Amino acid sequence: MQFWSGTAFMDTGDALAVAPMLDEAGFDGIVCSDHMVYPRELWSPYPDSDTGRPGWAPDTPWPDSWVLIGALAALTQRVRLSNAVYVAPARPLLEVAKQVATASVISGGRVSLGVGVGWMREEFELMGQDFATRGRRLDEMIPALRELWRGGWVSFEGRYYLVPELMIEPHPAAPVPILCGGESETALRRAARLGDGWVGYAYTLEQATPYAKRLAELRREYGREHEPFEILLALLDPPSPDLYKRAEDVGITAVMVAPWLAMPDGATGADRFRGPIERFAESVMANMG
Repeated sequence: MQFWSGTAFMDTGDALAVAPMLDEAGFDGIVCSDHMVYPRELWSPYPDSDTGRPGWAPDTPWPDSWVLIGALAALTQRVRLSNAVYVAPARPLLEVAKQVATASVISGGRVSLGVGVGWMREEFELMGQDFATRGRRLDEMIPALRELWRGGWVSFEGRYYLVPELMIEPHPAAPVPILCGGESETALRRAARLGDGWVGYAYTLEQATPYAKRLAELRREYGREHEPFEILLALLDPPSPDLYKRAEDVGITAVMVAPWLAMPDGATGADRFRGPIERFAESVMANMG
């Protein structure tokens, strides 16, 4: 089992301070979340919300994923870096290709790309990207990115993206894994057919198990059952080695955890994260066998 942690809802400065602590404690990865803006006039309904509104305040910081990943790469030695998730179809194809390739090179190949279709129409419109075709464009963007990362003279021709022969450097030394997010049948099929893994949300193990089983079924359907495949998600059950061993048994390969959620009230300063991180590493990660 891999153990990852996230930076969502964390002060941006704290994220920079916490990354070396996670690296030193033996965590496997850090994920960065993504939103461009919070519009004053927000009409798009937030998924899985009774009110249709996001559960965070408008002034919540959402630092740019790839700027943050570049900074985290410079502050760490071995931990992997990814997204949960990056709304790739809200950006131009070449911009995504360039940012991820650069991050891969400066991190020494420690990045993966976690993509999702997004839910906020306003962000797409402000970025000049079509909201209605975002799923179909993401399906095409995934193979396009892999082609653009090959190095040398590259090109791509599809329904939505037409890239003439060009060089885009630096290019990754090895293929960048692409993980797909989303819970719909379409999203699960995208992950099974095109992705190197799936990024979920937060569930009990009982809730997460059907997703893992469905992904296994779909991978067999697409003839990909023998290829490496990651399943990365958060579990809401009380953390324990037994929980994570049972999660492994159903095909979950990585869990996102936030040990500092048990931090005492009133704790201040970035170093307040160190104790919870080290205790989790000692009590859970070290006892996984």
